[in-house]
Amino acid sequence: MQRYRNLNGNSGVLAYEIEEDSIKVKFSGGDVYLYTVASTGRDNIEAMKALAVAGRGLSTFISRYVREEYASKLS
Repeated sequence: MQRYRNLNGNSGVLAYEIEEDSIKVKFSGGDVYLYTVASTGRDNIEAMKALAVAGRGLSTFISRYVREEYASKLS
């Protein structure tokens, strides 16, 4: 996984892994969630990818728009 840059300094996201149709997000508590096109929609996945790479806004986006729409909890 790639370390999340956390430019705001207060994100609950620690790391992410981008794949073609999905993104895995590791949160500060250690849990990793898989978000897929099937579970959240293409537009949300693409937005999450862009925010992850930018290092800003991913946690807020997840809490506002996709919340429980993950495909699976991996750990």
